[in-house]
Order: sequence, then structure tokens, then C-alpha cells
Amino acid sequence: MSVLLLLICAPLWAAEPRDLTWSDLIPPGAPPQQLQTRPLHDFAQLGEALSEDGPAASQLAPAAPVVEELDGVLAKLPGYIVPLDMTDEGRVIEFLLVPYFGACIHVPPPPSNQILHVRTELGVMIDALWQPFWIEGELKVEHSSSELAEAGYRMEAQKIYPYELDDEG
Repeated sequence: MSVLLLLICAPLWAAEPRDLTWSDLIPPGAPPQQLQTRPLHDFAQLGEALSEDGPAASQLAPAAPVVEELDGVLAKLPGYIVPLDMTDEGRVIEFLLVPYFGACIHVPPPPSNQILHVRTELGVMIDALWQPFWIEGELKVEHSSSELAEAGYRMEAQKIYPYELDDEG
């Protein structure tokens, strides 16, 4: 009887995403990476940062090493959305997920192993992008390139929801 219960419940256990942090995306023993030390926190400068007039900043490490063992893992990762494509209704359906607000917007993008290229049918309304989100789906260790930055990981997001401060406990 217990074997039957295990067989029935096993798919439920497998469906739980693995909580990842941004440091989990850096292989052990990888050379230290310099991250942008001054992310954009002054929202008064947001309009200026989002302007297309300024030059794009060069990425710090466009080919940073990745954690190959994460390929195919059902994962959950918090971060900020940098839009790449949106619907006519203003829903962002393709974006870069990054560890801090303002990344890739006229500040040097983080290393490629700190960027997740995400596509989703769900979409996120453009007016909600100032806040962090949880992104869930199957993680792929796959390099991709966009006009803003190189990414070391990809995901087809199955769930997207706001990150709350007490989500971490």
C-alpha cells in the first residue's frame, strides 16, 4: 500500500520548484565577478534611465560560466524584469530577469550568469515593472543574446507573481 501511495504522490513532489538564489547560478570555484555596485534606487532618475537617448553600457562578463547541473531543473527565482517584447495591451511577454533594479538600463548589465532570458504567455503589465517578481518554470542552461545583454540561462515562465518582503521568511 505504501508503494502505491509513493507512486501516486511522487509527481506531486516533483512539481515543487527548487528555490534558487542568484549565487546558485554561479559555479563553485568560478572567478569572482564584479557586479554593478550602485544599482538605480533613486526613482526620480527612472525616466532618464529609461530614455533611449543615452548610450547602452557594456556588459561586465558576457560569457560568464554557468552551472550545467541546473539544466532542466524546475526552478523559482526572484528578480527584476527588463522588457524585451510586449503585446499591444502593454503586457511584457519576453524579458530579462536580473538581480537588481535598473540592471541593463544605462548601467553595465550583470554577468551573463546573472541574467535569465524569459518568455511567457502570461505577460506582466508594463506599469508593474518597478517591483520584483518570482518567476517559476523549467530552467535551461542556454546562452541567448538580446540588444541589451547576453544571458546564460533561459526559461519559459509557467508562473509569475509579485515578490513580497516576507516571502523569504
